[in-house]
Amino acid sequence: MVNKQNLWFVTLFSLILILGIYYLSIDDEVESVLKAEDNNSKEVIEINESDVLVALEVENDEEKQALMEEYQDILLNSESTLEEKNGAYESMQKLNATKSDEDKIKQMIKEKFNVNSFVKIKDNTISIVISDSKHDNEKANNIIRSVQDLFVEKQYITVKFN
Repeated sequence: MVNKQNLWFVTLFSLILILGIYYLSIDDEVESVLKAEDNNSKEVIEINESDVLVALEVENDEEKQALMEEYQDILLNSESTLEEKNGAYESMQKLNATKSDEDKIKQMIKEKFNVNSFVKIKDNTISIVISDSKHDNEKANNIIRSVQDLFVEKQYITVKFN
C-alpha cells in the first residue's frame, strides 16, 4: 500500500512539473511579443483574436494558480486541522479535474470545428470564447451540443464569438 506522504509528494511534484513546463512554454510567447514591441515602438500594435484568447488564458491560469497556492499553504501548514487539509486536497483535485475538462473541451473544439477557443468552467457553467469573427448560430449550437455530450449532468453552456 502506498503511504500518504509518498502520494502527496508525487501529486505535488507532478503539479509543479506541469506548471513549470507551462510557464516555460508561455515565456517564449511573451518574449516574442516584447521583442516585437521593442522593434516597433513607434508603430501601432494591432490586437488579433489569438491575443485576446491568450490574455484570457493567462488570466484564468493565474487565478487557478493562486487558488492552488492557497490550497498548498493549507496542506503544508502544521496548524491546519485534518478536515481543513482534506478539504484543501479535495479542492485541489477538483481544480485539476476542471483544468483537465477545459483542456479536453478546447481540444475537441479545435479538432471538430477547426477554431481556436478559450474555455472556462465554473460549477456547472461553461463559458466558451471562439476566435472567429463570423458569428454563426449553427456553429454555436453544434459546439454547445458537442460539449454537452461530454458531460452526464446538464451544463449551462455559453458560446461567444470574438
